[in-house]
Amino acid sequence: MSALPVEDRGLPRLFAGLPRDGSPLGLDAHHAVHGPQPSAAHLIELVGESGLRGRGGGGFPAGQKLAVVASARRRPVVVANGAEGEPVSFKDKALLRRAPHLVLDGIALAAAAVGAREAFLAVDRNAHGALDAVSWALDERRARRVDKGLRLQLVVVPPGFVSGEETALVNLLNGGPAKPTFTPPRPFERGVRGAPTLLQNVETLAHLALIGRLGPEWFRALGTESEPGSALFTVSGAVARPGVYEAALGTPMRALLAQAGGVRGEPGAVLVGGYFGSWVEPFAAQGLSLLDAELSAAGAALGAGAIVVLPQAACGLDQAARVTRYLADESAGQCGPCVHGLAALAGALESLADGLGDTRPRALRWLQQVRGRGACRHPDGAVRFVESSLEVFADEIELHVKGRCGGRRGEFMPTRSRS
Repeated sequence: MSALPVEDRGLPRLFAGLPRDGSPLGLDAHHAVHGPQPSAAHLIELVGESGLRGRGGGGFPAGQKLAVVASARRRPVVVANGAEGEPVSFKDKALLRRAPHLVLDGIALAAAAVGAREAFLAVDRNAHGALDAVSWALDERRARRVDKGLRLQLVVVPPGFVSGEETALVNLLNGGPAKPTFTPPRPFERGVRGAPTLLQNVETLAHLALIGRLGPEWFRALGTESEPGSALFTVSGAVARPGVYEAALGTPMRALLAQAGGVRGEPGAVLVGGYFGSWVEPFAAQGLSLLDAELSAAGAALGAGAIVVLPQAACGLDQAARVTRYLADESAGQCGPCVHGLAALAGALESLADGLGDTRPRALRWLQQVRGRGACRHPDGAVRFVESSLEVFADEIELHVKGRCGGRRGEFMPTRSRS
């Protein structure tokens, strides 16, 4: 699968200068492409002025999070989240595998800005290419004494959809299982060993490393006033070249799909935002831009930037049922709405897909009972996915109820994270 973006309007940024053989960018080449490591002085102000928001799905202003952690009374800890458990997202793995030094620069700069002396980089245990590239890059930096005064450790995270949730990572680093915990307190208040903890997605930190070098005006040269910069998008499904692509925020969805070689055949629906995202009608989706402000009107959001094109020949209801069952099985098992509610929703969709009766009234009731009642965001994300499935595949559901659906069933949407 391709991980090389198309040159366009100042892009690529994060993937600039990558070797064509697929190997990671070494330290000397990294400095030749991006310049030496900048000072962390005024970094918090620069990131705040840039308008950078988290690229892990939450979209929280990065400068604001830096400022809050830096103002804490205790010495903070930094955690870089590269534990990408989303089966249809592999942009973080691609970034770590190809440009590990850019992420490591971001970690070191963030640590210096908030006054941390200890940092962790969390990576999925099954992401072998990313782990190898990061380990090699860390050895390069240690040999050159690049990150003096910072203890930076690579942490291997067990695979799982919820393993990369921020409180799950804190719990793991505190000696517990990689499962979410009840909040408050949030990690920035009390995280690793009780210290205020800056927890940022690895793509966010890579952008931060470039903002530290080139400034907020450079970052804002792409995107829009309210949603500036570029982002990485994982494009998969019925496209000619599935892979990771870098695009400016505000780029038309149609243009992003064109970067991936265009849609193959007739699309049945487009999933925007991954398994915590929303299905959008194919014609409507291709007319939208990569902006949360625009996508929200269609009931969607960019999330972690995963876009899946479902072919028209596939049974959308069957795929939605498979994904919902996967989300139910990935529950941390810590609260009733998630354990019982998601299993009930998965069962309702499976019954619909199998033509065993119209279970929509029960599903709609359970959606209301689950929403907003979980210990973490897992049930809310699943609710969003199921709601959009019931809406976008409404015509298909009617056919299933009557026993007349002719869509292709079986595995199309993956239920395992890509290594």
